[in-house]
Amino acid sequence: MNLPDIISKLVKAQTEFDSQAYADCFTENAVVLDEGKTHNGKKEIENWIDKANNEFKTVMKPLEYNENENILSAEISGTFPGSPVFLKYHFELTDGYIQSLKII
Repeated sequence: MNLPDIISKLVKAQTEFDSQAYADCFTENAVVLDEGKTHNGKKEIENWIDKANNEFKTVMKPLEYNENENILSAEISGTFPGSPVFLKYHFELTDGYIQSLKII
């Protein structure tokens, strides 16, 4: 699968439960929409993913990437009820970083 470098870095950071490296994939004013909540800016994104990593030990397994729409389909597993689940990560990229991410 041919992923943009920044998305490969995001997947690696998630696999290693590295919240700072995960947040470093985003622009300073990036936005993440997940489970009906909005997380604004790198610091808030880092806090959100750190809490999720500690609580659920989430592992992301990429399945397919749509280059035209910047959508990553992935199997997400962890210690949460209903694991694993299949989610789509909708990315907007700017200057080699993630400007926005919507997870559905």
